[in-house]
Amino acid sequence: MTNLKSYLADKSHVKHVGRTLFQDDILWLALSGSGVEFDFQGKFLELLLQGDDNAASIDALIQDKARIAVLIDGIRVIDDMLTDSEKNYTLIDSAMPHTYHIHVIKLSESPMSIVGIKQFTANENATLSPAEDKSRRVEFIGDSITCGYGVDDSNLEHAFSTATEDVTRAYAYLTAQALDADYSMVSYSGYGIISGFTESDERVADQLVPPYYPIIGFSRGTFKQEAIMGKAWDFTSFKPDLVVLNLGTNDDSYCQDKADRQEEFTSSYQKFLKEIRRLNPDSVLLCTYGIMNQRLYPCIERAVANYKNDSKDENIYSMRFELYQESDGYVVNFHPSFRTHSQAAWKLVQKIKEIMNW
Repeated sequence: MTNLKSYLADKSHVKHVGRTLFQDDILWLALSGSGVEFDFQGKFLELLLQGDDNAASIDALIQDKARIAVLIDGIRVIDDMLTDSEKNYTLIDSAMPHTYHIHVIKLSESPMSIVGIKQFTANENATLSPAEDKSRRVEFIGDSITCGYGVDDSNLEHAFSTATEDVTRAYAYLTAQALDADYSMVSYSGYGIISGFTESDERVADQLVPPYYPIIGFSRGTFKQEAIMGKAWDFTSFKPDLVVLNLGTNDDSYCQDKADRQEEFTSSYQKFLKEIRRLNPDSVLLCTYGIMNQRLYPCIERAVANYKNDSKDENIYSMRFELYQESDGYVVNFHPSFRTHSQAAWKLVQKIKEIMNW
């Protein structure tokens, strides 16, 4: 097709979803659920993605590469692993111009890989307009459950892979959809408050969410050997009405029934609440837990009570999820199935409607 025009993924053309970084004319996506939304009016549209340094590497593991999806009018038309330094996708090729709603979304999480939206190419008279902001805004802070770890693979013997991770089939994304809310997600598989997941008695001190909360995102994915995602996040760019915190599942593997470790978890959880409040002064806070284990829920309740007592901040709530059941199925490494995620989303939606009057 002749007479084509290129467009950058800047805010004049697309709505940025989640924590993203626009740098050197490329919009970088790292965290689960990050992406763009826009309305396209025209008859031809291509998307050019930029891979990170490992995307085309034969030495990099396929299970660490980025998984992306494109939805057109709510229907998934692209679902792919980015294994090239650049990859072009034809999204629209029609004889007559029409109006379409486009959503480009990163399905996999940030530590393993990043992906950039380099440009869109459209017919000369086409228009790209940012999707309208919704009236409700929710941020989710979590771990593998929020990421949708292994939700596409019911073989318990398989290992983790970004190829079977799909944030759109996890409780947080489902909740945002049910509430018709804009969302942002900060989630890392295996990460916790005082320790990441451990199969020994040793603390995993380098897999903690709180140190990464103030930045755009942590990733080992680089571009031209630069780790670009670690810049400070602008908290004025997305002001959530509600922040949902779902951490503790990985800490449980370290804390177990040891009173001193549980006390440290409680104290550190309270400290993190103070940091979340400092950065989100007007948000309602909702502390959730319990899909995969529930031992630390009393610690979370104590942390919330102590925080409220010290700060006199009443704009905070807690909720315990139902523990997942074998009858609802498990996926990789005994993570929750789509059915469990759907049930968790339903419970969370009811709680949010109650406390937010939505």
